[in-house]
Amino acid sequence: MLGACSRSTDAPAPKAVAEVGIVTVKPEPQSVSTELPGRTVAYLTADIRPQIGGIIQRRLFTEGADVRQGQALYQIDPATYQAAADSARASLAKAEATLRASKLKAERYVELNKIDAVSKQDNDDAQSVLSENQAALEVARAALKTAAINLEFTRITAPISGRIETSTVTPGALVVAQQNVALTTIQKIDPIYVDVTQSSVDVLRMRRELSNGNIKAVGRDEAPVRLVLEDGSVYAQPGKLKFSGLSVNTGTGMITLRAEFPNPDGMLLPGMYVRAQLEEAVDQAAILVPQKAVTRDALGAATALVQNDAGKVERRALTVGRAIGNRWWVNDGLKAGDKVIVDGLQKIKIGDSVRAVDMNAVPSKAAPQPVTSPQISAR
Repeated sequence: MLGACSRSTDAPAPKAVAEVGIVTVKPEPQSVSTELPGRTVAYLTADIRPQIGGIIQRRLFTEGADVRQGQALYQIDPATYQAAADSARASLAKAEATLRASKLKAERYVELNKIDAVSKQDNDDAQSVLSENQAALEVARAALKTAAINLEFTRITAPISGRIETSTVTPGALVVAQQNVALTTIQKIDPIYVDVTQSSVDVLRMRRELSNGNIKAVGRDEAPVRLVLEDGSVYAQPGKLKFSGLSVNTGTGMITLRAEFPNPDGMLLPGMYVRAQLEEAVDQAAILVPQKAVTRDALGAATALVQNDAGKVERRALTVGRAIGNRWWVNDGLKAGDKVIVDGLQKIKIGDSVRAVDMNAVPSKAAPQPVTSPQISAR
């Protein structure tokens, strides 16, 4: 009976303090970059068309090779044009002979007219014939020059230096002056252009940051830019993004910007899809937190749980910017020294006391480095 009436002294066990992994916020320098899609465009392009008609005798280049300015590409049959040049040369010689005879006669008539040995009318006629023969000589010279130009056009040369494409004609084909179909095309690809598109709002912001010094300028209205190729690798040669000569597409509101890249090895070919990365300002005190520490509420607002100075769980509303790898760039809501909870979130709620384990201090295996281009390893 005494035992049944006695009060129990056993108290409920205290709730165990949950252990969570935290990351202490430490500001760090972080560069800002903007990635723009684009395509490569040849620096210079020349469509090769004949300026006279005739039969192609020979093709004088190797398709796909590099050609120099002035190098011969095609030979058109010159026979008829050589004959026209010879005829024009003979006409010039005849005109010169006729002019010499009329000049001597005109000079004699001038002297004879002084002593009234010939009539004034005969003298005037001789001077008129001299003028006509001088004009005929100029016409003959122009005809010879035209014939020589046409004869020169039978040898089609490269107007620019660059890489030549395949030929659309073969020896024996008939071509006509200024035909619609080009014989071939030459493209200069060193340097090479990259045309990228961006909204007019972002372009205005970049121009403003360039003028304020937030973007590292390399020249007037220019900024450094890197190129990411289709396979994800980064192009070794840096380029320059030019901001001059812009116009807005009225249908899309986009602006086409042009970047220039050196291309000594010919790795970049016209028409390739690339991504241009523009390096902007460097924030010396950027706050980056792991993405798994940031959650979204029902309204889509970003939040994170932190351990406050009392050791309890507290919710913070965040303003996040862009993603940097597997971390979020936090613009507002966190400060240096805050302990952001990244592990054990499912075991805690707001107001709980927690025991923090610094995840930065926990040894872990080194993360593998990302591969930017295929590598072959030898065993």
